[in-house]
Amino acid sequence: MRAVFGLAQQRLLLEARGDTVALSLTLPAQPGEAPVRPLAELPQEAVAGAPVDPLARMLSPRIAGLPRWLVLPAAAGLRRRLTLPAAAADRLHDVLGFEIDRQTPFSAEDVHHDARLVGRRGDGQVDAELVVVPRTALEAALAALGEPLAATLAGVDIAGADGLPLGVNLLPGARRRHRRDPRAAWNAGLVVIALAAAAAGLWQIRANREQAADALELEAKQRGQQARKVSAEKKQLVDLVEGLRFLQQTRNGRPTTVEVLDELTRRLPDDTYVEKVSIEGDHLMIIGLSSQAPQLVERLQSSKLWHAMNLTGALMPDPGKGKDRFTLVADLTIAGAPKKGARPAGAAGAETEGAP
Repeated sequence: MRAVFGLAQQRLLLEARGDTVALSLTLPAQPGEAPVRPLAELPQEAVAGAPVDPLARMLSPRIAGLPRWLVLPAAAGLRRRLTLPAAAADRLHDVLGFEIDRQTPFSAEDVHHDARLVGRRGDGQVDAELVVVPRTALEAALAALGEPLAATLAGVDIAGADGLPLGVNLLPGARRRHRRDPRAAWNAGLVVIALAAAAAGLWQIRANREQAADALELEAKQRGQQARKVSAEKKQLVDLVEGLRFLQQTRNGRPTTVEVLDELTRRLPDDTYVEKVSIEGDHLMIIGLSSQAPQLVERLQSSKLWHAMNLTGALMPDPGKGKDRFTLVADLTIAGAPKKGARPAGAAGAETEGAP
């Protein structure tokens, strides 16, 4: 169906085979079918000696109007496969043009070249192939077709190992014949109609929106006073809820006095006595007697309930009890503590004395 309506990307291939010129037609990819269908073989003398385009008289108008490509034999050119960075894939033709002198025995002025992307690797590189054909070989192939037929070519390809075209174009851009799209006038007309319809639709939408905006403005004025009252009540409610949430988060995040005393009981050695535990805001102070006072910081600082545990002041020996009097300070760990700029939670304090 695509071929019938002219939507298939087909090409008319010309290939010189001795004294004949073989004509073939590329077909849309179909499972189990050859991509090229032979059409006919014409004597080269009849093709080259024709004063006008010979294919226009021998083929149907649809096939004769397809883009025409000359396919050179594989031996007419030289191919080199290279590995390049992936960034070179966008300008492969220009990049490989600089590799002609190094990869081939020719200079860039003596050949026509093209490049094709073979595949992409997973390591950020691509496989590309440089295809070159000597200028003399290309000019000889074009001369064998004759000037009337050579002037109608859209490109020159080269056959691969399987005999099928590689998909490159070795014909210089200035000599390529660009096919005029027969549907261009129809497409332009359809674009104009579509633009006119879109403009009319947008104008109607704009008129409808203006009417809706006028009605909405009238309704907004009628309900403006009610909306301001609701907004004030909502703000009061939000402030109340946020205040309660702040207090609840602060209360839940602060360790309780019972938890602090329980943690101290489990971590302090048996020969240590606590005379005073003071919790003021986020600060914890412990005063007591111990024969292992210098090691208390190491035993207590790994707790999750406080941090920055330090001895403050000097150790005071108690001759009567044979122990050292110590004073430890630390900061309580507040889970989910409010960020800087949040409302203050207020100081909470508790003090317990004489707890061993």
